[in-house]
Amino acid sequence: MTVVIHSSDITTESAFLKRRQLIQSALLLGILPAVQSVSAEVEAPNTIEQISRYNNYYEFSTNKEVIWKLAEAFKPHPWTLTIEGEVQRPRTIAFDDLLKQFPQEERIYRLRCVEGWAMVIPWQGFSLASLIKTCNPTSRAKFVEFIGLERPTEMIGQRNKMMAWPYTEGLRIDEALHPLTLLVTGLYGHPLPNQNGAPLRLAVPWKYGFKSIKAITKIRLVEEQPVSSWMRSAPSEYGFYANVNPDVSHPRWSQRREVRIGHASKQPTLLFNGYADQVASMYQGMDLVKYF
Repeated sequence: MTVVIHSSDITTESAFLKRRQLIQSALLLGILPAVQSVSAEVEAPNTIEQISRYNNYYEFSTNKEVIWKLAEAFKPHPWTLTIEGEVQRPRTIAFDDLLKQFPQEERIYRLRCVEGWAMVIPWQGFSLASLIKTCNPTSRAKFVEFIGLERPTEMIGQRNKMMAWPYTEGLRIDEALHPLTLLVTGLYGHPLPNQNGAPLRLAVPWKYGFKSIKAITKIRLVEEQPVSSWMRSAPSEYGFYANVNPDVSHPRWSQRREVRIGHASKQPTLLFNGYADQVASMYQGMDLVKYF
């Protein structure tokens, strides 16, 4: 389920929802062909209040419901992103130049947290692949490592040594280059809120939410599989792939069902978070239980 809309069409939350109703009606009436970027099986996004007031962001706190307040003093500008490692053209790019160089799109993605809750979020951003390709990866680039910001003066959760900072994550190169993998710059047509990872985060919708690292400062293309923050902190509970899979339980809870924020009842968890048609081929022949 992916909706892609050019930045010139990005609107407020209320206009956004009205526009989606019109698109769905047009699909049902046959006015728009189904081969466009809009799926008829679209879920209504969560409200901006739900998205911005219920967050995991341990750099600020382990309490989801206070992060928005603790993040108010965070200063996401100026900001630069460095791309280095196994690339022929390493780059350091100012955030404002990223916005100018890469056209922004709207993508409506499911977000599934490993803790068992879920949302549907209208992100704004651009394909990670489009950025990586400008750096000319070498043949030795097998994985991509992402490094977040370390700034304990503002990110007060980093004063807690529950894990090694800065936060790091990683993807296989084909996952990073997949069309669904998004570098996020905003949501609901607005700049990304501090508590949602401003100014630049990742969205990998078929994986658990902790893979979608926030406040990215550096991207490194590497030959060896990187060790992510959660793999280092709790290796028996968190694997490198972290693909959403109802058949692979967390050691402390089942993953078979999930709670959509704003809904009272649970619903079944979908393999690859509902994106199996787009991504399952990347894991053909792999043991999805062993490589969790």
